[in-house]
Amino acid sequence: MATRQSSDMAKFKETLKAAKEVVILSGAGISAESGIPTFRGAGGFWRKYQASSLATPEAFRHSPSLVWEFYHYRREVAAKAQPNQGHKAIADYESRLGSEKKITVITQNVDGLHVRAGTKNLIELHGNLYKTRCTKCKEVLVNNDSPICEALAGRGAPDANVVGSDIPVKSLPHCKKTNCGGLLRPHIVWFGESLDPAVLDKAGN
Repeated sequence: MATRQSSDMAKFKETLKAAKEVVILSGAGISAESGIPTFRGAGGFWRKYQASSLATPEAFRHSPSLVWEFYHYRREVAAKAQPNQGHKAIADYESRLGSEKKITVITQNVDGLHVRAGTKNLIELHGNLYKTRCTKCKEVLVNNDSPICEALAGRGAPDANVVGSDIPVKSLPHCKKTNCGGLLRPHIVWFGESLDPAVLDKAGN
C-alpha cells in the first residue's frame, strides 16, 4: 500500500522563500468566491442551453447573436464581481517580491479579476471577456463597454422561457476599422480551438 505524503507547510514556505522563479496557476475556483459561476458547476446552465454548447466556433457560426447574448451576460456578471482575498493575496505577493523573484501568474480564467486585483505579470490561457477579435481582419482589442453594443442592452439574463435570439447580426459588435467592418467575436479560446501558440510559448518560458 502506497504511503500518503503528509502536508509540510514549513518545508513549502522554506522552498518558496528560496525560489528565484515562481509560477502561480489559477482556475475557476479562485473566482467562485467572487460570485463568478464555475463553467461546469451548479448554475452552469444559461436559459435552456449548457454553457459548453455556446462556447464553440460552430455555435457562433450558427447563431452569433445567441452566443453574444451569452457572453454579454458573462461580461456583466464579471463586471459586478470584485477581486476576493485570493486574487489580492497573489497580487500582493507579486508586489512585495517581484523585484527579487520572477513571479508569473497563469490563469485559465477569463474574468479579468487578477488584473483588477493588481497582478502585473499575467498570462491568460483562455483569453479575456473584455477583449474582442475581428473575424475578418483578426485585430484584438480591449473593450470594456457595457453593453458592448446597444442591441445587447438588457439581454442575456437567464430565462427558461426564452430560447434563441432575435437580434439581427448587423446589430452585433462589428470592427470599426476603415474598410473592414467584420463581425467581432469574444477573444476566448472555445471548445474545439487550440490555445494561442504565442501564449503557450510565453507560459513555457
